[in-house]
Amino acid sequence: MKPLFHKVPVKLESSFSIRHDIKPNFVGIWHYHPELELHYVIKGEGLRFIGNNISNFSPGDLVLIGENLPHTWRCTEEYFQNSPDHEIEVIVIHFLPDCLGKYLLNLPEAYHLPKLFEAAKSGMAITGKTRQKLAGLMREALSATNLDKIIVLLKILKTLAETDEYKTIVSGQSTFYQSNETDTIRLNKVCNYTLTNYKKDITLEEISSISNLSVTSFCRYFKLMTKKTYYDFLIEIRISHACRALVEDKLPTEVICFDCGFNNVSNFYRHFKKVTGITPLEYKRKYLNKSKQNVA
Repeated sequence: MKPLFHKVPVKLESSFSIRHDIKPNFVGIWHYHPELELHYVIKGEGLRFIGNNISNFSPGDLVLIGENLPHTWRCTEEYFQNSPDHEIEVIVIHFLPDCLGKYLLNLPEAYHLPKLFEAAKSGMAITGKTRQKLAGLMREALSATNLDKIIVLLKILKTLAETDEYKTIVSGQSTFYQSNETDTIRLNKVCNYTLTNYKKDITLEEISSISNLSVTSFCRYFKLMTKKTYYDFLIEIRISHACRALVEDKLPTEVICFDCGFNNVSNFYRHFKKVTGITPLEYKRKYLNKSKQNVA
């Protein structure tokens, strides 16, 4: 999708931006900005779109997004149906690579920072004890002032630069394009419609009419903007919902298959392995074993 440029507001007296949001929902606009973004989800569940990756997010999700890497978060309808207060809560830090001065990056002691910023261009999903430590530092940064605020940011950068507890989010080299308002509105309509109706059969005629294009024009346009077909995009959304249902371990796999919009089990298994690299059973075992290890 063509991302929309977003101007991150930064106060004149601050070298970087930090905010604590408690609100009804994410804005949901597919966007990018030159600032790196450290994004910590305290409350909320749904899908996150980062570059060419579609993944589930849940409380505790913490990611570092590099310069100009397109992204957006969207809560599912199921979350708002099950959430008593119908709110999301996040802490977000935005900072430019040279926000603490261009000379910092040239210091021999800071040689690992350019490497961190380069790795962040593919997105970093932080895991393990590093995630816990960063969550605490981000909360600390909310109330810090003056030099203490800079010190906390340096601690955050040091923790990110020295950890190996992360997974790369974006696969391969992806090229993204700037957009105009019409492109952004059109693709957000397509995305919103898909997230609302992924459980049913969505025809190309149906989704093309949403975008006010002919089927041929829509297919060409969507492939050009996203580097994937619309059906690939739809299947990834369905598989992401299936992954969430599998780890919740409340329904049999066959029920999850039809509940996520697949019309037969063999088709579901084939697409699931293509997207995740493993079978639904292997995925569930992998997650449940990890959960037991964390409890232990």
